Amino acid sequence: MSDEKKGFFKRLVSGLTKTRDSIVSSMDSIFKGFSKIDEEFYEELEEVLIMGDLGVQATYAILDDLRAKVKEQKIKEPIECKQLLIDSIKEQMHVGETAYEFENKTSVVLVIGVNGVGKTTTIGKLAGKLRANNKKVVLAAADTFRAAAGEQLVEWARRADAELIGGQDGADPAAIVYDAVAAAKARHADVLLCDTAGRLHNKKNLMEELKKINRVLEREYPEAYRETLVVLDGTTGQNALAQAREFNEVADITGIVLTKMDGSAKGGIAVAIQSELKIPVKYIGVGESIEDLQKFDSDEFVNALFYVDETTNQ
Repeated sequence: MSDEKKGFFKRLVSGLTKTRDSIVSSMDSIFKGFSKIDEEFYEELEEVLIMGDLGVQATYAILDDLRAKVKEQKIKEPIECKQLLIDSIKEQMHVGETAYEFENKTSVVLVIGVNGVGKTTTIGKLAGKLRANNKKVVLAAADTFRAAAGEQLVEWARRADAELIGGQDGADPAAIVYDAVAAAKARHADVLLCDTAGRLHNKKNLMEELKKINRVLEREYPEAYRETLVVLDGTTGQNALAQAREFNEVADITGIVLTKMDGSAKGGIAVAIQSELKIPVKYIGVGESIEDLQKFDSDEFVNALFYVDETTNQ
């Protein structure tokens, strides 16, 4: 593990403390408290997983998998189920290599999310990461609804050495995207990152706005690979899942960015979203600096959740 990765893992471990305290300690007492694997044992596990924000669907899938493995491997001791359960959660969450195709193609990344989830910061960090890999980046400030969003992006664009195309407050977002496409083409940009408004309480407007943006992109930039990321606040648990569902109705979401995993995060929600919506968590944020946004790694995440130290494998 590189030093950057180690530091990130440490912050992730501390960010998931709350979830670990509720899920893992309860689980351990079930594994140690039961003398045999029976229905009651599974029911207790089910309750702990659901309470830990893993959601009903993910919990059932994980427990079905566990039952099958217990049968197959003729396991008798509850304590032996712990590693099987950890492995099953990792399998549920695996993202796969194709998740980051947009990085290697000429692409447009739309980023959506309600105000306050860290959307603009996420875009800035993504721009920084792409620039660090020598990608040419253009930013479109198409969230014209929130005055501060544009100012924030100006700062991030400066830091990431990326071109920013912005409009005035209240300008038409689709018109900004149109200008940004022209700029991206003229500068042979690798990635065009678009900040968009996320007003879920007014879904109809949001839908219309995204449709307009999509029409512009289809007409003006048909050759670009498309990625749509929704940014969710990891501390809001089931509320984040509800938001992901709603955004999924208005846009073709290809990935999730979970932010604020650095405090009272409800880490189980990452498992729930992936399981219920079949949309992978692609990035995870644990803080304010550019290194604090990392690609999601299911092994690392689940190890941090259960605090399995890879070096000692404890």
